[in-house]
Amino acid sequence: MTRSVKVFSDKFVDSVLQMAATRAMLEVDGVEWAGTAMATSANVETLLGKGFQREELGRASANDLFIAVDAVNDETVEKAAAAGEERLFAAQSGRAKAESTRQPRTLGEALELQTETNVAIVSVPGEYAALEAHKALSAGLHVLLFSDNVSVEDEVQLKNRATELGRLVMGPGAGTAMLGGTGLGFANVVKQGKVGVVAAAGTGAQEAMSLLNRWGPGISHVIGLGGRDLSEDVNGLMARLAVAAMRDDPDTDAILLVSKPPSERVAREVVGLTGDTPMVASLVGLKADLDLPQGVAVVTTLEEGVVRTLALLGLDVPDLTEGLVEEVEAATARIPSERTLVRGLFSGGTLCYESLVILSEILGPVWSNTPLDNRYRVPAPAGSHVCLDLGEEEYTKGRPHPMIDPEARIKFIREAGEDDEVGVVLIDVVLGYGSHADPAGELAPICAEIMAGGGPRVVAYVLGTEQDPQGFAHQKATLSEAGCTVTATNARASLAAAAIALRKPELVESKLAE
Repeated sequence: MTRSVKVFSDKFVDSVLQMAATRAMLEVDGVEWAGTAMATSANVETLLGKGFQREELGRASANDLFIAVDAVNDETVEKAAAAGEERLFAAQSGRAKAESTRQPRTLGEALELQTETNVAIVSVPGEYAALEAHKALSAGLHVLLFSDNVSVEDEVQLKNRATELGRLVMGPGAGTAMLGGTGLGFANVVKQGKVGVVAAAGTGAQEAMSLLNRWGPGISHVIGLGGRDLSEDVNGLMARLAVAAMRDDPDTDAILLVSKPPSERVAREVVGLTGDTPMVASLVGLKADLDLPQGVAVVTTLEEGVVRTLALLGLDVPDLTEGLVEEVEAATARIPSERTLVRGLFSGGTLCYESLVILSEILGPVWSNTPLDNRYRVPAPAGSHVCLDLGEEEYTKGRPHPMIDPEARIKFIREAGEDDEVGVVLIDVVLGYGSHADPAGELAPICAEIMAGGGPRVVAYVLGTEQDPQGFAHQKATLSEAGCTVTATNARASLAAAAIALRKPELVESKLAE
């Protein structure tokens, strides 16, 4: 094997571009491992753990970018590194442009070039993110804080300051927003409409906006909060601003709040700000009733949240189970009786959590790296149902997020197929800006491979809209043609997986109708 590291001194590119470059290198045949990142202490530790030597980095620090490749020979290393560099620096389109156009190196310089800017996207290593967000607030900007690894203390300080300034800090770890029709981060292409989404959940926001687009009413705005905003510590600081803004927006007729179970006190105070604008609170995984103001509908899944929002607006919901019972019956007939376990392999964290809620109600305990109950945190004992959020840091350290790089899931899908007890592999495919150009095309061959010859069945859900760059119908068709059972929502996919595992197709129609 041959290893090589190239350092670009005093050069920064955002994490989304870093992940795209990493994926480009991994696509080169003969590459065992590759990565591009800023040379922070954490990233250097990852590099050393892969067998690289500190001396290869020279005096690289957090201000420097590196490209690292581990491949079968020198030629492959050079080819992969070239692919990574091309992806990283394609926007400059050549040396002449790079030399003639000075790129802004500070927020102040960027604002001089874009004087009408009112939102800053912060995507830097977590230890520097709070400082950059404060700089943006000082410049009078709203902030989408894409970075994670930001402490609760820093988050509270940022959001208290933003509240005083009348600005939004969406995050940390906020991957999705849509303001005034403009998508930020991992966003889907949706039509303008009358529902405002306030979400302490990234793919939860995407699921809500995609279903609302698909079923009729469209979106006025999507404001991401960061997963901790509705906690006791953070006190719903941005949720308060977001709900009040939606309430006062003449283009918003209803509000859909999306979150995992919040602090009851915080939730009560936040939804109390909705005023005369009707609200649905989709609190995924909520186990007990919350004492919320009268008129606020509280539900426990993303699907039900959208359905109840449609009802508020007097709109009908399409048949979500059309043909699904027959598909489940056919899938059940194709797997041996000893295959009874469900293995969920998700790229979207909120989708994984919603599946955990539905599966555990039907199947009993489901183990996970993001469990409903910490007693069921992986590693799981033999014979257990398991759902993994492969977008969590333990799986993305040193490699792209699975929404960007489907390759990250192929190993897990193959391993599930080789487990003689696994009867169903449950996956999500998330479309939109920032996601892989053809995720279904990458995943369909391995799905077909593991289903061949009496292997587990694959149940898939495609999150997206027909206007997304990947094409919603095309992605669904690719998976269907590979033999996957493709459902209308993530909740239906979870029900179908449980029904196949239990050999009870009737669950598909009955369970969510209760």
